[in-house]
Amino acid sequence: MTHDTTPSRRDLLTMIGKVGGAAAMYQAMTALGHAAETQFTGPPVLTGAKPGASVVILGAGLAGMAAAYELQKAGYAVRILEFQDRPGGRNYSLRGGDSFTESDGTVQKVQFAAGNYLNPGPWRIPHHHKALLHYCRQFGVALEPFIQLNHNGFIHSTEAFGGKPMRYKEVATDFKGHTSELLAKAISAKALDDKLSAEDQEKLMEALRGWGVLDKNLAYTSSLKVSAQRGYDQAPGGGRNGAPTPSQIAKLQDVLDPQVWTAMSFYFSYVMQTTMFQPTGGMDMIGKAFAKQIGKIVTYNAKAVKVAQSDATSGKGGVTVSYKDVASGQMHDVSADYCVCTIPLSIISQVDMQVSPALKAAMKAVPYGGHVKIGLEFKRRFWEEDDNIYGGHSFTDQSITQLSYPNDRMFGSGPAVLLGAFARDLAGFQLAGMTPQQRIETALKQGEVFHPQYRKEFMNGVSVPWSRVPWILGCTSAWSEDNRKAHYKTLVTLDNRVVLAGEHASYYGGWMEGSILSGMDAITQIHDHAQAA
Repeated sequence: MTHDTTPSRRDLLTMIGKVGGAAAMYQAMTALGHAAETQFTGPPVLTGAKPGASVVILGAGLAGMAAAYELQKAGYAVRILEFQDRPGGRNYSLRGGDSFTESDGTVQKVQFAAGNYLNPGPWRIPHHHKALLHYCRQFGVALEPFIQLNHNGFIHSTEAFGGKPMRYKEVATDFKGHTSELLAKAISAKALDDKLSAEDQEKLMEALRGWGVLDKNLAYTSSLKVSAQRGYDQAPGGGRNGAPTPSQIAKLQDVLDPQVWTAMSFYFSYVMQTTMFQPTGGMDMIGKAFAKQIGKIVTYNAKAVKVAQSDATSGKGGVTVSYKDVASGQMHDVSADYCVCTIPLSIISQVDMQVSPALKAAMKAVPYGGHVKIGLEFKRRFWEEDDNIYGGHSFTDQSITQLSYPNDRMFGSGPAVLLGAFARDLAGFQLAGMTPQQRIETALKQGEVFHPQYRKEFMNGVSVPWSRVPWILGCTSAWSEDNRKAHYKTLVTLDNRVVLAGEHASYYGGWMEGSILSGMDAITQIHDHAQAA
């Protein structure tokens, strides 16, 4: 009798995991179709472009420049109009010698030492954002690890632990230990009644709801919220087919398998950390790389004021964009067959757009969040030297919300910049309402709860309240489920000769990946329409 010695997929993955670790097993799972990433399988194929076909793009952010790059490769004539004097949009860095002007005219001058910077907008790249990583690889943008989870970072609550910050590894281990004990005793008869007051039982129930991503019936079921942690069957994308679909959760008896909890505990090991990526030298390296690739097709300091288009059904339709030269005030026109508009929805109302009433309604339907980032430069890396923190974050319930430690030039000497605040929602608007000096003072005062060295080591700082950034008046789009149902499809669909792109035109709002994916979908629609015509 013969035996089939061919390993099953499960056996194969188990062996790979034992030999190569979690990363190797994840890559193998991706190859076998078990791990979904973003909806990017390569740039769109735009073959057979009509000679002389032209596209004008509003905005030299990543959506606009990625669209321009692929259109140029296909033979389209492309022109980009950019309001600012640089490429990248929200993808940029502030360095010593730069200045930042708020919407009320307040000017901050950046005094960082040479080599130091703050990324006011995007600052990290997940490993599964394949479109962005594709272009970084293709354009030679050097990347380095961005440490996302640092077990040595702090968690601070003014209502817990006597107001004292606790290391993440302490809190995480204690939380798992205590809840495991309580749940184990709950299996026994009435053990919780001896351990918890009614108030504490309510707190525990709320913690389990959040930690376990339970639904309103306290059931763990497949949903988009669950998939935001465990992964999707179809990941979020951009454009018309960007909607994600949830993955199916495993059965209880499967997650009780020893291999599962052994692998999970790997990430709670004292010596282990998880990483993302960042461009070496600053986030603006990506925008600069795109700008270098597309050449001299960008007109900077160009404020679009009107977009007019003729009827596409005539076969002779086109778009005319009127823009103002910011420096001289002179008006100019640019005509093309199509237009890709990547202007943020928070600003689009300043442009006279000749589009359908439905698209106009969609453009008005999406609010923007008001994040605030504060970069603080210190004389030395005391978080490394004194507190053994190398990258990662610390969290607090104060208005600064979060500290993030630099991932570059570790063990270096001399000044370094720490992200002293990453405030969102109400906290973001609270900080935005302060003067720059008041924001810095707040960041110093609240940051001292983690690091008493702050005052002694502080040199200078800069704050960026996105709700007061003149060219966007917000940070990222904030779709609601109802708004998506009512307006998303209209927003991302070609309207005669105009199509929108940007992070707001994706299910990856706030991420560079969403911007690029939306740009790919936008030019695919243009190409399909041009071919049909």
